[in-house]
Amino acid sequence: MTTLIVLASIVLLVVVAVQIGRISELTANIRGEEAAELESNHFNARFGMFFLVAFLAFCIGTAWYYKNYMLGYGPLTQASEHGPKIQALFNVTLFFTGIVFVLTHIALFWFTYKYRGEKGKKAIFISHDNRLEVIWTAIPAVVMCGLVVGGLLVWNEVMSDVKEGEDVLEIEATAYQFAWDLRYPGADNALGTKYFRNIVPGTNDLGIDFNDVKSQDDVVLGGSDEIFIPKGKKIRVRITAKDVLHNFYLPHFTVKMDAIPGLPTYFIFTPTKTTEEYRMQLKAYPEYNVPADPEEPNGPKKWEVFNYELACAELCGKGHYSMRRIVKVVNQDEYDKWASGKKPFFTENIEGKIEPNQYTWYKGAAKAAILNEPKEFSAAAITEAKAGEVLQLNHVTFATGSAKLTPQSSAELDIVVDAMTKDPEMTVEVSGHTDNVGNAAKNLALSEARAKTVAAYVAAKGIDAKRMTGVGFGDTKPLVLNDTPENKAKNRRTEFKILAR
Repeated sequence: MTTLIVLASIVLLVVVAVQIGRISELTANIRGEEAAELESNHFNARFGMFFLVAFLAFCIGTAWYYKNYMLGYGPLTQASEHGPKIQALFNVTLFFTGIVFVLTHIALFWFTYKYRGEKGKKAIFISHDNRLEVIWTAIPAVVMCGLVVGGLLVWNEVMSDVKEGEDVLEIEATAYQFAWDLRYPGADNALGTKYFRNIVPGTNDLGIDFNDVKSQDDVVLGGSDEIFIPKGKKIRVRITAKDVLHNFYLPHFTVKMDAIPGLPTYFIFTPTKTTEEYRMQLKAYPEYNVPADPEEPNGPKKWEVFNYELACAELCGKGHYSMRRIVKVVNQDEYDKWASGKKPFFTENIEGKIEPNQYTWYKGAAKAAILNEPKEFSAAAITEAKAGEVLQLNHVTFATGSAKLTPQSSAELDIVVDAMTKDPEMTVEVSGHTDNVGNAAKNLALSEARAKTVAAYVAAKGIDAKRMTGVGFGDTKPLVLNDTPENKAKNRRTEFKILAR
């Protein structure tokens, strides 16, 4: 019935408009074409001035009325460290474009009034005005240059990647129709590798490579879980997509970046207000002290149900709306408690549920590497060791951050020299290992330098340098997870593998 009434109303309006047009045409014929045209000119000119005043009053009035609902103003302040910088840039842009908006509309409607057609008035043709053209070209050009330079400075600051040694939490967001999978690092604070060819629907939807030790404690949040992040901690979000173009959008943190299949992107931000702090900020404004649901006048108020949210800002299909996720910003202690209650995806879904050799991304090698520590070093152990066995040099140490051997290292290295002297057929590979603190590339280089330093020490004692090679593995082959200082110390080690004897 409602649809029928709407259609009837539309038809009636069309009929009325047609009839008004006919009446106007008949009136013009009666009064004369010239008189009708002059009257039309006066009416349109006056109506244009009225519209100008009403339109500008409407724009300014509604902006003022809704200011407390607009992000960046009133209670809806930016909740990230870089947010105020972007908001300041937006305000400067709004200031200049607002001036242009008002002046151009005033000029547009004033000209239609001042230069309306009148009896006896003759149009004047002005081809151009050099001074005016220079002014309206130069001023916008200067303003635009200032805005672009300011934008580049803010962009370079906001988009600079994390520096070596920074305390940062890296999260991976994978978009697909129509949800997000969020992957958190475990106790080692490092995300493992993944590859799209590893994807097995229902088993390994993200294509995680569980042969990488760093992957085995990663936590994966499903499509409906709330996202938790700690206040005051720098967050690096690694963004990707599995099917079509999506967009990772956290409006209250001024974070917005495309999620592109096959092309990983990222964004870095530091949240500055917990969810509860933001709610208390909203509580001070009358607009947020009304019921969240008008049909439940005694229900919770708007400020009480406020939540940060993650949304997809690309129209990615019919289910686009369902990509909304709740984001909770909490204090570090609360975040640590939440994180400690999350079980690794590997433990929950892979370990003991599929055969280690069933997929290339899970051969069980990484798990075995954690469980099978090398043999303890001793003179007897090196004498009895067979080709292929690995021994750990427990007392070969180095100065912090360097490849310089400490004095106490010579005791074990001299045992190696003695064993290789007694067995001239023995060849050895020395390997250096680090924990996961710091830059991975530098750890790799440091471990290789330390291994070569050990090889050089042995060579200096009269052993042919060709019988011992030094290689570095950085943090790629930990004995245990890098979750405590004690375990990190275990992973900082020097090993040697007997290649032949």
